[in-house]
Amino acid sequence: MNYILFDGPSRNALLPFTYTRPVAEIRIGILTIREKWEKYLGYTTSTVTEEYLSEKFPMVELEENVMINASYLPYKNLVKKIKALRPNQAIFDKDEPIAFYVQEDQEVNFDTYEVSQYEEEVLTVKNTWDIFSKNEQAINQDFTLLTQGRESQPIPASINVIAPENIFIEEDAKLEFTTLNASNGPIYVGKNAEIMEGSIIRGPFVLCEHSTIKMGAKIYGGTTVGPYSKVGGEVTNSVIFGYSNKGHDGFIGNSVLGEWCNLGADTNTSNLKNNYAPVRLWSYETEGFAKTGLQFCGLMMGDHSKCGINTMFNTGTVVGVNANIFGGGFPRNFIPSYSWGGSGGFTTFLTKKAFEVARVVMSRRDLEFTKHEEQILEHVFEETKQWRKNFE
Repeated sequence: MNYILFDGPSRNALLPFTYTRPVAEIRIGILTIREKWEKYLGYTTSTVTEEYLSEKFPMVELEENVMINASYLPYKNLVKKIKALRPNQAIFDKDEPIAFYVQEDQEVNFDTYEVSQYEEEVLTVKNTWDIFSKNEQAINQDFTLLTQGRESQPIPASINVIAPENIFIEEDAKLEFTTLNASNGPIYVGKNAEIMEGSIIRGPFVLCEHSTIKMGAKIYGGTTVGPYSKVGGEVTNSVIFGYSNKGHDGFIGNSVLGEWCNLGADTNTSNLKNNYAPVRLWSYETEGFAKTGLQFCGLMMGDHSKCGINTMFNTGTVVGVNANIFGGGFPRNFIPSYSWGGSGGFTTFLTKKAFEVARVVMSRRDLEFTKHEEQILEHVFEETKQWRKNFE
């Protein structure tokens, strides 16, 4: 069977992260959503996404296909039901399709389908804040998926450790003279990752391959540091997709950073309003501020965005793609893509300059800024012009 992950109706609610990736490429827990599905299914998958993303993330259609809504994370029973799908059968969660069988070139009309409702437990990613607020649950699931039946590398003798049975260390990871407390949830350290001396870490926590926790860092539970990232200072309940740096002191909490982001030294994010009121977060769908229902919510930062030293972000700040933020004071809590400036005002960060930075940054990780990357970011620049109309 050929399995295809589609973005579904939640794609726009997951902007700015889905400006540059399909929903399936969002990281939550240890793995991306795609990696989870492929582990459970035992097959590779392809993607139905926005046309401008499709060259980098192409769809592979065969004679028989099962389409899966990428906003839904896999469970054993759900996967079993999906594998049992036959022609003109679908699985729904109320009015939303989770998965359905489709033949090549078939036009889908659910009125002609045999629809079954899935009423068991399900974990979904339908809003940006779901990524951090449900990360602890996703870490627990992924930890079991990846470590069951496997043996961890030995925990070094210098480690101050609590609940070592909940700690898994992959090959060639380096860690000495740190404190690991896994009593409240598992701690996973990926291949070639490093936790430097003096760090204090409380699970659930994930450090993906080739990433580094800097000396003296304080990391609280529900946190994922994606691959090839560097993190220092204080972090709580946050997700960093990968290839991003928060290398110095400063605090981020209840936040999500995309790829190729960099936070300058002593950058701080507020994750709680002074009046303790529920946080509202910018919505690209409604072009207003949406109720999250959360008391704690920090920073949502899209790919390739950066901020200078001593940057201060207000509670519930959304930063788009390729923004460059600097200067004193608190910038606005919605910063459009390709913004250049800070609390004193913004101008447009032109693509020529933005792409120069991207080439340099990616080359430092021995990766090429490809034509596909450039085309995607050029499209994002054009699509987000409306938010910058008051700059000039």
